[in-house]
Amino acid sequence: MLRFPKRLLDGYNDFMGGRYLDERDRYKALAEQGQKPQTLVIACCDSRAAPETIFNCGPGELFVIRNVANMVPPYEPDGNYHSTSAALEFAVQSLRVKDILVMGHGRCGGINAALNPDGEPLSPGDFIGKWMGMLRPTAAQIIGNTLMTASERQTALERVSIRNSLANLRTFPCVKILEDKGKIQLHGAWFDISTGELWVMDPDTGDFARPNA
Repeated sequence: MLRFPKRLLDGYNDFMGGRYLDERDRYKALAEQGQKPQTLVIACCDSRAAPETIFNCGPGELFVIRNVANMVPPYEPDGNYHSTSAALEFAVQSLRVKDILVMGHGRCGGINAALNPDGEPLSPGDFIGKWMGMLRPTAAQIIGNTLMTASERQTALERVSIRNSLANLRTFPCVKILEDKGKIQLHGAWFDISTGELWVMDPDTGDFARPNA
């Protein structure tokens, strides 16, 4: 007989006796009134880079989309399945978020896969390889830069990927129209897992720097 992971049950019991108890009224209000987060975060599914933890946010504060390498595909209204696009549509059109943050992170496995496209796929479907193929032209340029070390190429593509996702966000009419009207703002950031540093992208130059506060 399969057993539910004990670590999860222990964590749930701690949650119910701690955070849920402290924020019971907030959870009740969220259940009755629905969620109204102001910020959408598009982040990697890496277990080391959870946005709610990094930004110390409580229930109902963030609407989070997580996928391999925090990627946003271009707008493609076809008959295929588009999980990230569907969640983005809901956040913008239904929840009316005011800010969209694309947050990358250091030592990203998806980015590493894009930099090493000749590696063996994890399965016959090669879902990761196909997904990271969105970065193939950019990755090829960085791979060809022999003056950079492997770690420099990794960080470079992690940050370029964020700018690429922001550009793809603007291919969605619902995002572009609202941004042009000043009703929504797009942001980029990069989190260093090893140091805990957050680097924020300058919207005018595309450079990343640590914020003053």
